[in-house]
Amino acid sequence: MQAIHIREVPDHVVAALKRRARAHHRSLQGELLATLEEAALRAPPETAPPALDLCLSDVSVAHTWSREDSYEDDAR
Repeated sequence: MQAIHIREVPDHVVAALKRRARAHHRSLQGELLATLEEAALRAPPETAPPALDLCLSDVSVAHTWSREDSYEDDAR
């Protein structure tokens, strides 16, 4: 398992993290690990999403493309 060392953490940040750890009934290390795990779950995926397969239609340039034409209603 890897270790992370963070330098020059401001005192107010450490104090806030200790309060948060107490509120969650954890040690400071446990709170930091839980916070890092939560952040890791939100990280972007390692691979790019698959490319979109787009289909294009040839339409008349004279068409207005109004909402009513597209959705067959009058927006009510």
